Amino acid sequence: MTKSELFYTLALLQVEGVGDIVAKKLINHCGSAEKVFQSKKGKLVSIDGVGEILIKKLKDTSVFKLAEEEIKFIDNENIDFCSFLDEDYPERLKQCIDGPTVLFSSGEIDLKSKRTISIVGTRQITSYGIDFCKKLIEDLSPLNPVIISGFAYGVDIVAHQAAMENNLQTIGVLAHGLNQVYPKTHKKFISKMEKNGGFFTEFWSSSNPDKENFVKRNRIVAGISEATIVIESADRGGSLITATMASDYNRDVFAVPGRTTDKYSLGCNNLIKTQRAHLLTSAADLIYILNWELDSKPTKSVQKQLFVSLNEEEQKVYDYLLKKGKELMDIIALECDFPIFKISGILLNMELKGVVRPLPGKLFEAI
Repeated sequence: MTKSELFYTLALLQVEGVGDIVAKKLINHCGSAEKVFQSKKGKLVSIDGVGEILIKKLKDTSVFKLAEEEIKFIDNENIDFCSFLDEDYPERLKQCIDGPTVLFSSGEIDLKSKRTISIVGTRQITSYGIDFCKKLIEDLSPLNPVIISGFAYGVDIVAHQAAMENNLQTIGVLAHGLNQVYPKTHKKFISKMEKNGGFFTEFWSSSNPDKENFVKRNRIVAGISEATIVIESADRGGSLITATMASDYNRDVFAVPGRTTDKYSLGCNNLIKTQRAHLLTSAADLIYILNWELDSKPTKSVQKQLFVSLNEEEQKVYDYLLKKGKELMDIIALECDFPIFKISGILLNMELKGVVRPLPGKLFEAI
């Protein structure tokens, strides 16, 4: 994207009534943002969602002044930028109808041919959530995924730190312009993150971290990745909104289960209970469901998740499933000589330990 096209795109986004969906329609139809402003009424009115009121708004010249001021900031701070038409625009975001028209960035971001996962959750992360998040990222590190989050308190910053500790690229998606840091206490992470990834935002230097911006930001977190993982969440919160957005974008959603009495496991448990998220107990679950193991052999650090403590009954079932590959619950009970009421409990415990996986039709297989 040239600086000239950036100028007209920014101006277009400042026109009242023009959001990302309409802006992209206009640009695609006219050929460029500059041509949108040059096009005659007859051409514009034929575009779905564009009426005479909006066409009149396109005559507002004050938007050029605003765009000019933002260009000065971009030049002064050496901000990187790309549009939804550029090759370096995140490929998965291109698939999202409401994805940002323009993305601003800082750091050394490289998403080409990279596995990407978004990790979200409560700002009030518990020791259980911290331990799980760190372990998950450590076990995924041999597969070199990019870890994406929102740079907020709690789960977000734990995920970013764990990624950097494992030499993984990590990207913070911000709800404000690149001229500020929020929360301010996270300023100490900026330099290291920019060396290990960086930051994305769609917001201008004039944008503050207002509440509505965080909800808008969440669609980038959801759309940019192959999957969204919810580590911990109360029964309401931004992470559940992100999970819903990810599902709407046809991305996989994972949730970490917790005790029914734990406040910050309610949201995750509900996602699993209502089948809006896959149960996530270990890195092996994620690798299997995302088919990462098809083009990369499971590594020792991932495999070690499988060597958990099994009691005598669980070991018997596990050995049987290793031989059979996958089998119906009723047949497992028959062949292993367990009552059907007992085998369901054994399989549930094994599933929580990450050594078996349920399949459609009451089938189970060893991981």
